Amino acid sequence: MEKLGGSGGNAGGHPLLGVDRVEGPVGEYLSRTGDVFRVFGKQDSGCVAYGVHLPDRDERWFVKTAVTAVGRRSLERAWGFHRAVRHPVIVPQVHRIALPHGSAVVMPWLDGEVLYDPAERGRGDRTNPDGPMARFRSLPPHRIEAALAGVLDAHLAVEAAGYVAVDLYDGALLYDFAAGKMRLIDLDEYRPGPFVLDAERLPGSTRFMAPEEYERGATIDIRTTVHALGRTARLLLDAGDEERAWRGTAAQLGVLEQATHPDPGERFAGVQEFREAWLSS
Repeated sequence: MEKLGGSGGNAGGHPLLGVDRVEGPVGEYLSRTGDVFRVFGKQDSGCVAYGVHLPDRDERWFVKTAVTAVGRRSLERAWGFHRAVRHPVIVPQVHRIALPHGSAVVMPWLDGEVLYDPAERGRGDRTNPDGPMARFRSLPPHRIEAALAGVLDAHLAVEAAGYVAVDLYDGALLYDFAAGKMRLIDLDEYRPGPFVLDAERLPGSTRFMAPEEYERGATIDIRTTVHALGRTARLLLDAGDEERAWRGTAAQLGVLEQATHPDPGERFAGVQEFREAWLSS
């Protein structure tokens, strides 16, 4: 991360952090302001994002905006989440720019690779030996466990703020192989909880979702978050993509079986309880 700024204080005059409104297309504004070195256009969320380099300041930033009504609702939800939850592992939204239709949010650009790119469909990008997921899974187990420890610690902050995880999957995991650091991105669907599901299902990857996330009228609470975290650990500590090459211990696997039990009442009561069991296994 180059520099982490805010939406006030020394932000005055900053081409991103000091701007409250842009009247035209945000992509054009960013191209005038700096060098757009990356465009993320294939997003299921209905959003488009840009990597922007500001050469005069030698800063890189990530700017995200919505292009659909669903995307705008998601981005609005995310702004509330980032005001309530702060943690070093969670990449923050530090400023918001009003647009003619919706808004754009500004985040620091961090080095790393997303473990799974949802724009690239199919099993190939998880099993490709040159891909980020396969390379991550081939790391020594203690490095994977260290990365998972950061994810669990971040979700203690999520739990403390009264939020629950929605749409947590490997596409939200940004890993810096050189620094050995895991970060969480795109937590746009995280919501205050518990809440009752008023749709046929929640957004998310079926590999990570709990049974109640498919049941209209079900309660979504911190035990649902425990399930998502358990599935994350189960999938990352496996050498392959078929869950047949567990690299952890039998005790760890027992903890994950409880964390991902189909009956929420049989899971750990919260992230803190799950984390303690995991770290002591």
